[in-house]
Amino acid sequence: MTAIYKRELKSYMTSMIGYLFVFFVLVLTGIYFSAYQLSAAYPKFEYTLSSLTFVFLIGVPALTMRVLAEERKQKTDQLLLTAPVSVGEIVLGKYLALVTVYVIPIAVMCCYPIIMAKFGEVSFSSAYTAILGFFLLGCANLAIGVFISSITESQVIAAVLTFVILFAFFMMNGISSFFSESSLSTCITFGLLILAVALILYNMIKNVILSAIVCVIGEVILAIIYVLNSGFFEGGIQKVLEIFNLSSHFENFAGSILDINGIVYYVSVIAVCIFLTVQSISKRRWN
Repeated sequence: MTAIYKRELKSYMTSMIGYLFVFFVLVLTGIYFSAYQLSAAYPKFEYTLSSLTFVFLIGVPALTMRVLAEERKQKTDQLLLTAPVSVGEIVLGKYLALVTVYVIPIAVMCCYPIIMAKFGEVSFSSAYTAILGFFLLGCANLAIGVFISSITESQVIAAVLTFVILFAFFMMNGISSFFSESSLSTCITFGLLILAVALILYNMIKNVILSAIVCVIGEVILAIIYVLNSGFFEGGIQKVLEIFNLSSHFENFAGSILDINGIVYYVSVIAVCIFLTVQSISKRRWN
């Protein structure tokens, strides 16, 4: 894993991709810092970080689009898959290289509260709690980008898909407001999701009977729950969509709260994405 990590990190540091990512993040940070802290004399650096969350929509797709997609396109992934390391170590080495590149602008951000302290009183605990949340948010976004890159061999498709998914997560509050909170509409939506899962299962295993059984069992259980306790479904769509709202947990960090649930959430997102990436590569390895 160490060799893969060094190889990936060297590739970012000897090309423009890594430097452009660092430059992009730091330029936007400097702009917002100058506007809010220096010009407006606003003492909370976390306000700047809250305004910067959109940076991942552009920076992450550009940084992660080639991490696995290019290996697959150039067929160099076959060399990695035959190397005496596990798929998990390959993915982890590449991911940690991305995180290392991301740490560079984070380290620079840690200097901003110190600069602010020269001009007045600053709550260092609040500022560095927000920086921690911003770091975890970025790591979760990078993990999502790595997974998307593993399912295609086109850098363009990987970048576009990553942007679309991150944008959907970024706008999750607005998306959830389009859905009704009534029990009936929620139950119907979940029924359609079960049907979609059955269709996906059929596309994967090509077994009509098994897919139909899964669909029927799911729909029957859904109907029984609705008959026994229809109130269970009230606001259910919003609760499900809230799981994918990455930025909501960062708001607690930006509010000077060391959110343990937020830390667990971001670590869980990273772990799930790494696991899915390993499974995606392993499936191609055995095929």
